[in-house]
Amino acid sequence: MRSLKYGAAAVLLALAAGCSEGEPTYELEAVTGPSPFHGIHGLTITSEGRLLAGSVIGRAIYEVDRKTGDTSIFEPSPEGMADDIEEGPDGTLAWTAFLDGKVYARKPDGTLLTLAEGLPGLNSLAWREDGRLFATQVFLGDALYELDPTGANPPRKIMEGMGGLNGFDFDPDGKLYGPLWFKKQIARVDVDAATLEVIAEGFATPAAVNFNSKHELHAVDTETGHVYRVDIETGEKTLLAEVLPAIDNLAFDAEDNLYITNMADNAIIAIDTGTGAAETIVSGPLAIAGDIEISGDTLYIADLFAIRKLDLASNEVSELARVWSSPIDYPLSISASGDRIAVAGLTSGAVQTFDKASEQSLGLHHGFTVPADAVLLEDGRIAISEYARGAIVLVDGDDWSKRTDLATGLAGPAMLKLDGKGGLYVSEHLGGRLTRINIENGERSIVAEGLSAPEGFDIAPDGSIVIAEVGAKQISTINPETGKKTIIRGDLPIGFDAPESVPSLFIPTGVAVAANGDIYFSSDIDVRIYRLKKG
Repeated sequence: MRSLKYGAAAVLLALAAGCSEGEPTYELEAVTGPSPFHGIHGLTITSEGRLLAGSVIGRAIYEVDRKTGDTSIFEPSPEGMADDIEEGPDGTLAWTAFLDGKVYARKPDGTLLTLAEGLPGLNSLAWREDGRLFATQVFLGDALYELDPTGANPPRKIMEGMGGLNGFDFDPDGKLYGPLWFKKQIARVDVDAATLEVIAEGFATPAAVNFNSKHELHAVDTETGHVYRVDIETGEKTLLAEVLPAIDNLAFDAEDNLYITNMADNAIIAIDTGTGAAETIVSGPLAIAGDIEISGDTLYIADLFAIRKLDLASNEVSELARVWSSPIDYPLSISASGDRIAVAGLTSGAVQTFDKASEQSLGLHHGFTVPADAVLLEDGRIAISEYARGAIVLVDGDDWSKRTDLATGLAGPAMLKLDGKGGLYVSEHLGGRLTRINIENGERSIVAEGLSAPEGFDIAPDGSIVIAEVGAKQISTINPETGKKTIIRGDLPIGFDAPESVPSLFIPTGVAVAANGDIYFSSDIDVRIYRLKKG
């Protein structure tokens, strides 16, 4: 199991949190190290030698210093959302905004153009040497388009149903080469004749290909973490290097130095194609930093591209599972009860349970309507908040097809917590309320209202409820008997802006209270875990 330690002592960021006389004071500390991105995907090396990398969740294009690993924002949000990015022959930079369904282009004179819109899942793109530009939809569609680099004409669909034509490249003869994500193959496409032929097979999940200056095709396999050279005539593949799974893309510079991205580690890695040596230029302990949960001496983190664990004594971060190499589907919330763990994928519609001891999956189940959270009941059922449907659904743990609504008509039901007295607390993100629901009869009562976009919360040792009010960037405590709210700390790095195309909950801020009263929370802005240390 891989682990990463962020110092023996957490970094002290601020002094006492300014509470009223007689109330406890808190110091704000960073527990994990910083992460440079919010997930990293496509990359390119420009004609000037600048390494640019794109983030979908972070909605930005970053420039990375290849010697120091220092990062800076090259193209900011919201137009900067980039799943793939490439420079054209005339210096125009084009990129795909996956969630927004757009392709943008920045001309050398600084003009920003929109070349495509209304096509969700625009994923990969590449220029031909003659200046023609092509892009594909993957995951939210499955089609290949030619784009007008001037933006004057709409995209022209060339073909569809290829099987997930992901990160692709052109050879000097103008033929397109790319991986078929869902078919475990690499294909050659004639974009003029609209024909496709498979040239190589036997991959696990091929994610992207690229040619070097010698016209040698290289491919990355996200599931295995393998980097290959592929003979385009015979289909023979040669393993060059192996890194951790979750590779997203690759790019060569003018000297044929190879760079790859790893979305689970927020990493850009230099690969020596001769020796197979891998050198990390930049990375982070967390990828996204979603919901969190404390169980024993461990803080569990739903990290979108991985499920991670933080040892509360040592601050070491280790890994339970990561996307593609493990059967998980982009978890953003997490809970633990007894010997099981439950995670939910807000955008994937998936809920999954794990055995805590073996860390093996007990089942991955889809078909939920934007599931924000899932908690395990003592009788084996699972309570799931369906954010978009405004409902709490109870699922039979032995037969997941048996689903019964416990409550409907909720305003953005987000995070859940059992009260230990037959009730279920839910934060209504859109309604600004914390509500208690009786698990047996569905009766509900308002615990507190007038909250500002409440998300993650936990029950403190004294019975109070500690909750993140993301809209106000603060953490507050609520007396569950009276509903009285007291602000613990404001001006916190929470509340990362969501694009219009996704639920406003986006990356849920998690809150977990330790047995000693320390409050842990996840920062979706800084991509790290913080602690409000009780004085």
